[in-house]
Amino acid sequence: MKKRVYTLLVEHFKNWGISHVFGIPGKSISPLMLELESHGIQYVLGRHEAGSGFEASGYALAKKTMGIAIGTSGPGGTNLITAAGQAKEFQLPVLFITGQPSMRETGRALSQDSSQFGADLVKMFEPVTLFSARIERGDLLYLYLKHALEKAYTGEKGPVHLCIPFDVLMEEVESFYLPLPDHISPVVSPDIDKAISMLGEAKKPVLFLGKGAVMADAYEPLRIMAEHWGIPVMTTPGAKGAFPTSHPLYLGGYGLGGSKHATDYMRSGIDLMIVVGSKLCDMSLSGFTPDMEPEKVLQFEYDLKFAGKTIQAPTQLILGDIRSNLTQLISQSGASSKEHEMLIARAQAAAATSQAESVLSAGTAFRSLRSVLPKEAVLFGDAGSHSFHAVQNFEIIEPGTFYFDEVFIAMGAAIGYSIGAKIAMPDRPVVCVTGDGCIMMHGTEISTAVNHGIPVIFFVLNNCRLDMVEKGMSYNTGRSVGAVYERPLDVSLFAQSMGAMAFRCENEADITRAVQSALQSHTATVIEVMVDPQEIPPILTRLLSLD
Repeated sequence: MKKRVYTLLVEHFKNWGISHVFGIPGKSISPLMLELESHGIQYVLGRHEAGSGFEASGYALAKKTMGIAIGTSGPGGTNLITAAGQAKEFQLPVLFITGQPSMRETGRALSQDSSQFGADLVKMFEPVTLFSARIERGDLLYLYLKHALEKAYTGEKGPVHLCIPFDVLMEEVESFYLPLPDHISPVVSPDIDKAISMLGEAKKPVLFLGKGAVMADAYEPLRIMAEHWGIPVMTTPGAKGAFPTSHPLYLGGYGLGGSKHATDYMRSGIDLMIVVGSKLCDMSLSGFTPDMEPEKVLQFEYDLKFAGKTIQAPTQLILGDIRSNLTQLISQSGASSKEHEMLIARAQAAAATSQAESVLSAGTAFRSLRSVLPKEAVLFGDAGSHSFHAVQNFEIIEPGTFYFDEVFIAMGAAIGYSIGAKIAMPDRPVVCVTGDGCIMMHGTEISTAVNHGIPVIFFVLNNCRLDMVEKGMSYNTGRSVGAVYERPLDVSLFAQSMGAMAFRCENEADITRAVQSALQSHTATVIEVMVDPQEIPPILTRLLSLD
């Protein structure tokens, strides 16, 4: 039986269990839009294609499935590229579909041409996806879609891109069905026994967790590993949600937003640094000095690309699926949880002070947020000093409830991620931690949340500037240029103009009332928190060199 290409694609989405598809319509992809409605799949109309791509990624992350983002030809496609780059950093299976004018017209001057004669989207998407191809005939759909799904779900995992011309979408081809790939048996390293031996010999180890530990959902084996061998734990900014911050073995964060306790421990003479899922980028190792160099490194990683490239100490790599290798390590060593034997937890350094602040600090804002949110609330941190304040001050009670990327770091990405994630998990509170600079990039996606009834809580720190840039530039060069808004954004009024419930907070009591109201609301809520513009964020270990 023959069906049109656009029908086959949408039938696949339906059979994959996808309830929402994200994007902005245009002529070249209009057949898909109409077919989505016919099959009962909700089309989430974004306000910018990048925002739609972020939303599809948040949906994929939270629902553990494929995300779908659709953009029209030309600029519709180029606007999706940033979202694809961010999805690649999170290793998320997102299918980006872009349009193109009809193949039979290729070679003539065409509006929004996405072929090699115009803005070649296939080439543009190649560096930020695992597979990028143009389907130039309807009968190629089967093979190209199969290639895309396999790339999205195997090995590294991540986003893929298909560019489909208008006339190809309209072609009739033989019907077929491709299920989402089963999770292929994960690669388990043959070197687990070496890891066990190194752990047994270590006198002063540290467990150094990266964002890969979060994306691998490795919380339980990491806890058992830390408790069995009594290993102190520290987290990079991207791994904030990987380990309970109140656990007796938790030293705090390291890198930007890190704690003095963790830094001091790194200087105390580490013989074994156990790195789990970290590229050890400049943000993760910000402030790392030669006296912190460990004697040896044991690194659990899914990919060789950056392993052993940053820290010069001898490195034993445990390559493959991180969670599977850690689980095998626990099983093979007979490790077990020793939580009941742990000593009294360390005193909470961030205990609330009794004196009132004349100007609200970011740390106080996040401690106030934590005091009201239920433990299962999921937070997405945006790019900026606000997230590093959260890394330093927001307590993690339940692992897997904080997502932040310190590598690609697209400003405004968390706005879309939180919207897509809330669609995927409607019964859990979802909070976007963002700032006034990010809001001015992709804050119009709040309108998407309002129009589709998606009750995300947007917690916006407003200090009237691009704070991370302004403070970093001033610290390193003595002055800053182009980072302070002469006329700052009134975030709450901006939110109200889009139909969101909005609050403007000047103190802890304001925050408490606003968050309590937001948790009871059935619409998007924006909580603008006016924080001290002169407060120094925890990012100054990242040096700016103008040499």
